[in-house]
Amino acid sequence: MKFAAIITAGGTSSRFGETNKLLEKINNKEIIKYTVEAFIKSEINEIIICANKSIISTLDKIFTDKKNIRIIEGGQTRQESVYNGLKAVDCDYVLIHDGARPLISPKTIHDTMQSVIKNKAVSVMTKTIDTIKEVDESGRIIRTLDRSKLYNTQTPQAFEYKLIKSAHEKFEGENFTDDAGLVEACGQEVYVVEGNYKNIKITTRTDIAIAENYLI
Repeated sequence: MKFAAIITAGGTSSRFGETNKLLEKINNKEIIKYTVEAFIKSEINEIIICANKSIISTLDKIFTDKKNIRIIEGGQTRQESVYNGLKAVDCDYVLIHDGARPLISPKTIHDTMQSVIKNKAVSVMTKTIDTIKEVDESGRIIRTLDRSKLYNTQTPQAFEYKLIKSAHEKFEGENFTDDAGLVEACGQEVYVVEGNYKNIKITTRTDIAIAENYLI
């Protein structure tokens, strides 16, 4: 069985600042390099980085000696970027991961690979630890949700290749922010892979400081 990984790196980092957050360094190593190296350690057959056009040349230099890594141009949306990646790979199963999650562990990747073989569609998630309230437009609390049934979505998400490719073809041009949501919209069941609370997504400079503590 052949596994591929699609790493999304097509964003503009507008909430981060003037620089692209994926090129920020922690302990003298770029965030995107931490992310990709976790998948290299997991013996993925091929890694596709769907990148913002502005950083492709820099990524080519960072990964110049990695033969199983390809860098392609992403799209205007996350969904379009992933679809570009899907059209570029040939595999049995594909893992889709945010480039801005450098704390993903090889163990979680391995667990995801094992689960997708059995379940065809899986998402790494963590149980919600906060109490969640539903609030209307006026700011009034409508109800308290049952926390025991709530999970926070992380990545990677993994799918049988034919299944996720078909879902992207069906909903091409729309703006799903979550690949599992695409598959759910097709009526396919998606199963949970237990994640790790450390697997944060770098969005602001505060997140950099948090990641630095975890990567010591």
